[in-house]
Amino acid sequence: MDPAQPGPSSETSETRAARPSDAELLETAREASRKLRDAIAFRVVGQDAVIELMLVALLARGHALLVGVPGLAKTLLVASLAEALDLSFGRVQFTPDLLPADITGTDVLQEDTDASGQSRRAVRFMPGPIFHNLVLGDEINRTPPKTQAALLQAMQERRVTVGTQTHALPEPFQVFATRNPIEQEGTYPLPEAQLDRFLLEVHVDYPSAHEEREIARRTTGVQVASVPRVLERDHVRELQALVPRMPVTDAAIELAVALARATRPTEASAPPAVRELVRFGAGPRGPQALVFAAKARAALRGEAAADVEDIRQLVVPVLRHRLVLSYRAEVEGVRDVDVLDKVLRAVG
Repeated sequence: MDPAQPGPSSETSETRAARPSDAELLETAREASRKLRDAIAFRVVGQDAVIELMLVALLARGHALLVGVPGLAKTLLVASLAEALDLSFGRVQFTPDLLPADITGTDVLQEDTDASGQSRRAVRFMPGPIFHNLVLGDEINRTPPKTQAALLQAMQERRVTVGTQTHALPEPFQVFATRNPIEQEGTYPLPEAQLDRFLLEVHVDYPSAHEEREIARRTTGVQVASVPRVLERDHVRELQALVPRMPVTDAAIELAVALARATRPTEASAPPAVRELVRFGAGPRGPQALVFAAKARAALRGEAAADVEDIRQLVVPVLRHRLVLSYRAEVEGVRDVDVLDKVLRAVG
């Protein structure tokens, strides 16, 4: 027995009976997905595919990077999701002068006076905005790499080291960051190590004509719609704990590994487009993220197991930011999604 796991006597029969079964949790996940979509729709028009991927990241306990031009409701989407959940919400507005301590927090020297009138000094940790369940990193590429690096430990280990002390972040902890792809002035590229920490890179597209008319009508009135609360914190944690227990077919795992390996130009299975246009492909986190996201997608649909279709639907948002394209690809205007389309055609 794993010593980290409780023994048989640590759980009473009443506790086991009160705990919902995985089948019940699957139904809860499917119903929660519908309610969360409806709740966010009170505030945001359209963007159904983006909302689905945000919910995948939520259940998989992963971080998501939302990429899109200004005005596409990226920040509003994250804030609306946070409002629909019983989770604490923190926001970091990334700017060129932002310091790592502005994100993680810092030690301060505090002076107190006791009852006898004697003053005492003590070092106290003042937590930063990252100490919340759901953290919005707005315009993450507007801060230098040194400040971006303050997120690396938090996103990977869910804890923060300041000075000689390590502080655990609240559970659950997830980062939803936004990035504007068209502005280059005053921005910094995200390091590959930073990008690899994101489970998904979600591209937010322009709304349809019908949706844009509704946006213009809804956002120019007096009343601002409120987002109803859908899930309590304990329910969110139960659904997140369900995802690792979700079965996944052997074919899905084989496809996830084959797709990730085919993005590496040194692999024999790599198609010609990868050999010619990719400098570095997805690392081992690629297939891990694909399987985890596939499980979360299946849970949101109330399905009993993740299969190859879940993998296929998630290839682009899971792998696109893990590719480093060559200079030739940039010159020829080849996008990461074009390369992944060829990989998917070649592999599966």
